[in-house]
Amino acid sequence: MSSISHTDFLTTVRERQAVKHFDPQHNLSHEEIKELLEIANTAPSAWNLQHWTYLAITDKAAKEKLLPIAYGQRQIVEASAVIAVMGNLLAHHHAEAIYEQAVQAGFMPEEVKTNLVRQIMNSYTNAPELAQEEAIRSASMAAMQLMLAAKARGLDSCPMGGYNASLFMEAFGVPRHLVPVMLVAIGRKSVPAHPSTRLPVEETGFWNHF
Repeated sequence: MSSISHTDFLTTVRERQAVKHFDPQHNLSHEEIKELLEIANTAPSAWNLQHWTYLAITDKAAKEKLLPIAYGQRQIVEASAVIAVMGNLLAHHHAEAIYEQAVQAGFMPEEVKTNLVRQIMNSYTNAPELAQEEAIRSASMAAMQLMLAAKARGLDSCPMGGYNASLFMEAFGVPRHLVPVMLVAIGRKSVPAHPSTRLPVEETGFWNHF
């Protein structure tokens, strides 16, 4: 994959588009996909709980199995890889391990870790809806980071919400503590993305009050 300098970030953002047609002959190696996921992992998350989980679908047979679940959208079988981005409803159970890493790295004292873990567990206990809200929110940020990473590496992508989540979970043995958020097709485009427009900021942005 080609590299990109930090000064090209705005170009990367502006040129990223949802591609519908990919070159089916283009392949991505295990290491290339791993690099993209490592970059996606740097996305922010509430309490740094890193609520995301990925399933990389690269085999032809797996793509064919996913195709009808995604209503026959050809990106599934033409893209080099399809990354199923899911949110972890039990991410708070990793708090102890995550913050222990921070303690060992010298980023925080043990007392701060203990207080944060207690705060997290209390919050998730007292607000049951928090698990799903944060899982979807954080996994969505990771998905966006994944698509920008792909574009920065000279690749194209397409976020896909059009699929049967229940059938997907059944067909691919997804554990019940994971909630499907979106599919992200990644590869090299064979046809340019269809041009699109955006509403002006004057219609979507407000200052201080409505």
